[in-house]
Amino acid sequence: MDWISPFTLNRLGMLNMNRRNVDYIARYNDRSSYPLVDNKLKTKLVVAEYGVKTPRLLQIVSQQHEISHFRELSADLAGFAIKPAKGSGGKGITVVTGRDGDEFVKASGARIGVDVLERHLTNILAGLYSLAGASDVAIVENLVQSTPDLARYSFQGVPDIRIIVFQGYPVMAMLRLATKASDGKANLHQGAVGVGLDIGTGKSLNAVQFNRPILLHPDTGLSLGNIHIVAWDEMLEMASRCYEATGLGYMGVDLVVDVDEGPLLLELNARPGLAIQMANGCGLLPRLRAIENLKRPHFTPGDRARFAMEEFHKR
Repeated sequence: MDWISPFTLNRLGMLNMNRRNVDYIARYNDRSSYPLVDNKLKTKLVVAEYGVKTPRLLQIVSQQHEISHFRELSADLAGFAIKPAKGSGGKGITVVTGRDGDEFVKASGARIGVDVLERHLTNILAGLYSLAGASDVAIVENLVQSTPDLARYSFQGVPDIRIIVFQGYPVMAMLRLATKASDGKANLHQGAVGVGLDIGTGKSLNAVQFNRPILLHPDTGLSLGNIHIVAWDEMLEMASRCYEATGLGYMGVDLVVDVDEGPLLLELNARPGLAIQMANGCGLLPRLRAIENLKRPHFTPGDRARFAMEEFHKR
């Protein structure tokens, strides 16, 4: 990335990592709330109480002997996702999209047997993918089927939407699209595409890959300038509800749009990255300060979402 002076970054209102860590994460995120977002199973259970839908839970594998039940369950499943409850950065997630006889077909097209999946479950329980290597629990979820209008932009992987929520207000959003470089994962550091989204409308603004502007998806060749997320106001309200569910003042909310279920929460992040600013072509600081300076905060998720749509809409 080309060098940019600190003065220019400050003028653009860009939030840097030190300020994010000290002024926002440390100040607004109570440590007691971290276990709720660092464990995907706990996240699913707590947000359900606040009307936030997640992919349907098929099985919880917490003990080695329960892996045999997975073999029985998977015999009737065409597609599902296996996730470590305490995993981070997409590590340890295996997505099965179909069957070929006795073999399971992954999103990449690779074929594996049930024995491979059982070994993967054993590795999850042993803490191979968890924070600090602690013993873990595996969750098996229903396969998310992205809506065709979004799926066509992504290479293999399911596109997701990251929304930064501050004090319950959705302040910035981007669509993350998998690429060949990112190995089908919506991870910007691995080469996924980030598409900035107008908070007011859910329409695309700018797109970046490896922090450099792009106009077309590198693999699908589709233009990234005319994307429009459906059910946008519903997604913003869902993201806002996660504030009441967790008490976290500064977090990333990751959502997908399922073809049958509509918007679903994938996970929450108490330490969201800063690349969303590059995708939006503007900094987070002015929006965060606007919320901090509010004389009368809004008390319902719907009111906060509507305020953000009006206040941060790019005109």
